[in-house]
Formats: sequence, structure tokens, C-alpha cells
Amino acid sequence: MIQTVLFDMDGVIVDTEPVHHYAYNQQFKQLNIEVTPEMYASFTGNSTKNIFERLKAEFHLEQDVATLVATKRDLFNDAFDKKEDLFLLEGVEDLIKDLYHNGMQLVLASSSAHVTINRIFNRFGLHQYFSHIVSGEDFPKSKPDPAIFQHAAFLSKTPIENCIVIEDSTNGVMAAKAAGIYCIGYDSFHSKMQDYSLADMVITDFKELSYEKIRDINS
Repeated sequence: MIQTVLFDMDGVIVDTEPVHHYAYNQQFKQLNIEVTPEMYASFTGNSTKNIFERLKAEFHLEQDVATLVATKRDLFNDAFDKKEDLFLLEGVEDLIKDLYHNGMQLVLASSSAHVTINRIFNRFGLHQYFSHIVSGEDFPKSKPDPAIFQHAAFLSKTPIENCIVIEDSTNGVMAAKAAGIYCIGYDSFHSKMQDYSLADMVITDFKELSYEKIRDINS
């Protein structure tokens, strides 16, 4: 019986990708580098720190990674605060409440930085539903490395076989499976060039899930 659901955030709970895309592209222009759509798609599920480590090596950037990350964060925060048409993804709030009110433990395991997670959770009042929040910035490697999900499961005090992950990215699905956790791939129109072939289940709408359906996975 499933006792804990580990949620990714970007692309699962809220679609902040347009805000990230805007911020990254503003910074790419400042740095005078050209990142292909394919390379950008491969960043999905990675932390900002890991992304800029890759970009620094690829384009021989002079700035240190910490400075690059801070600049991106400032650009994102400014765009986030000005963007009024930012909403939770359709159906996810109902699912979160359904799981929570039926006693399912919810843990966030997102590659986003703590400051970004808190900004989103405060905006949409989500802190009350989640027992733990795990940020990718606390780990040396990003998804597909399984460390973030392994730690989230450890904090939940739930055996791996009684956890599931909900993910929208290739890297996230790979990380969940590397951690040995059942993974539901969320393939929405927001997802671009992601591979769900390793996921145990693929959904296109959160209405396909409920407390009863999730509880009985692996039963």
C-alpha cells in the first residue's frame, strides 16, 4: 500500500517553465551564448547550479557558477513577481487535497532552489499539505542522480516500496527508477521532448489519479 507521494514541482504542480525560459534566455543574451532547443530541453530536472556548471564548461564562461546562478535567480524572481497569469496545473490542487485529507504523506522533491520553492508555495498556500520539502540545490548532482528521491523517502520514514514519485521529465523519471521507486510520468502539453518510457505509469491528466488509485498501486 502506498503511504507517501513524492512530488516534483516544475511541470507537475506549477508550470513555471515560461518564467524560467524567459530568465535563462535573458541571461544567455547577456552572456552572448546560443543554447540550442535540444540542449535546453536536456536541462529539465536539473538544478540551476548544475546547468551553469555545464554551460560554463561548454562555452568557457568567465563568471563563476555562483555569480551566474545569482543572476539567473534575480531575473527569475523579477519575472515571477510580475507574472499574474501563473496558476497551479489543472487538477493538481484537487489531487493534493484528496491525498492529504485521506492521510497520505506528501513530500516535495524539486530541483528548484529553496527560495524558488518557498516563493511558489507561499503564493499558492501549499506548505500546509507537505511534510517535507527537499531542494536539488542541497545535492552535488541533479536528477537523474537518485539522491534527492532517496533522501525524500528517508525523511518520510516510509519504505521505498510504499512510496511513489510523480515526475514530468526524463531526468526525473530516471532518478525515481534509479532510487527504486514506482514512478508516474505526467505527460502534459507543457512537457517538451521528454521520455517517459521508463515510467511505471503515464498520465496526461491529474483526473486519472485519486487517493484510492494511488493507495492501491503495487497491492
